[in-house]
Amino acid sequence: MIAVLFAVLSFFSTGLGGLFALRHKDRLHRILGYTAGVLIGVVAFDLLPEIFANVQKLGVPPTGAMIALVAGFLGFHIIEKSILIHHSQEHDYGEHHHPQVGMASALALTGHSFLDGVGIGLGFQVNATVGIAVAIAVIAHDFTDGLNTVSLLLVNKNSSRKALWFLIADALAPILGALSTLLFHVSDASLLLYLGFFAGFLLYIGTSEILPEAHSQHSSYTTILLTILGAGVMFGVTRLIEG
Repeated sequence: MIAVLFAVLSFFSTGLGGLFALRHKDRLHRILGYTAGVLIGVVAFDLLPEIFANVQKLGVPPTGAMIALVAGFLGFHIIEKSILIHHSQEHDYGEHHHPQVGMASALALTGHSFLDGVGIGLGFQVNATVGIAVAIAVIAHDFTDGLNTVSLLLVNKNSSRKALWFLIADALAPILGALSTLLFHVSDASLLLYLGFFAGFLLYIGTSEILPEAHSQHSSYTTILLTILGAGVMFGVTRLIEG
């Protein structure tokens, strides 16, 4: 049940991100810079070491986990770019299509948040250290998910009321995802693939989505330092948990 408790924290993170989108978007770049560092730190200091430790324990080659990592990275790249391509095509048909594009994007983010919750639950099936590290990564980037959910809906001419309902759905999704993992147990070999896939997903979110957004309009040395700080904090956290 501890996985569900961490998923509840992601509920608040998502909600705060959505509210932040409405009030303080001009300060977003610093939070995004720090968040990117946290995600990169989770991959480098927790998920990859855990992959190689499990490879050694199971006596299997790391190829499968690395394929899963690439699949996680490219899979979310394809999904995101497909949405953008669809968005671009919708512009050709006039403005009346924009609300549907916003809702489709928000639904995709909600599905992604459900998988975040599944990721937390499976992380705790590996061990507490991985579970906590994955939960921290999810909580950190779910702030951005909440912000993006609201922003995409409002930009595409949806009402604030509708944006609020989608934000609530996005915030609840990780809790449902974590609860779902109480119903099944994954084998050690499958958990190894999960670790690789989730590492690829976090790398994509951190380096291809959050970092570029952090520097798109307000690039500064402060943002760079916050990214380094985020990675450093995760190094300290993972050492503390393991200790």
